[in-house]
Amino acid sequence: MTWEWFVKIVAEFWPMYLRGAGLTLLISIIGTVLGAIIGLLIGTIRTIPMPEKGFKRGLLKVVNTILSIYVEFFRGTPMIVQAMVIYYGSAMAFGIDMDRTLAAIFIVSINTGAYTAEIVRGGIISVDKGQFEAAHAIGMNHAKTMLYVVLPQVLRNILPAIGNEFVINIKDTSVLNVISVSELFFQTKSIAGNNFRYFESFFVACIIYLVMTLVVTRILRFIERKMEGPENFNIIPGNQMQV
Repeated sequence: MTWEWFVKIVAEFWPMYLRGAGLTLLISIIGTVLGAIIGLLIGTIRTIPMPEKGFKRGLLKVVNTILSIYVEFFRGTPMIVQAMVIYYGSAMAFGIDMDRTLAAIFIVSINTGAYTAEIVRGGIISVDKGQFEAAHAIGMNHAKTMLYVVLPQVLRNILPAIGNEFVINIKDTSVLNVISVSELFFQTKSIAGNNFRYFESFFVACIIYLVMTLVVTRILRFIERKMEGPENFNIIPGNQMQV
């Protein structure tokens, strides 16, 4: 019976499922964090006001062009193709023998960075221009304005989108099996090939993916609520807030 096979597969192969789920989470977490940092830097650079003339204007144009190519390339191509090109292409073209796990983290990071860059850029553009003008009026340069005024608001606004990228990365790590990364999908494929019970083996993997994404989603929602602060507060003398 199918139910008996579910129990048998879990009882016999749970260490492989556990290793696969652990590596999936590791790649997703590190890839999302590094991707968010890359996206934050690129998004910030791409919103720097263009100087009217001079060397700085030309340099900024070149940098923006390079960053635009990077963003469009990684947003416009599937991660599975990127994995093949980066891992096998680097070995064939440059003789670079990359560790599969490090290659997986690198691929997820630069892919996430391309998407996050556009999220950050949109978040910065959405900030009211009056806040930039007010910051400049009190003597802040562009760097300080971004650091102390704009980016704190942007980070709060883009947190749901970053969380969504994390959830997507948990699922998209499955494409890394093409470079033989032993994440959850790869381990499940090995299990199914061992017992020839493909439905039961991959259904267990579905449940594991579902549990991971649901837990991550609930944690992110909790963090978002904490960042919003109390829903009701009263202002009392002395500029103090009483919840």
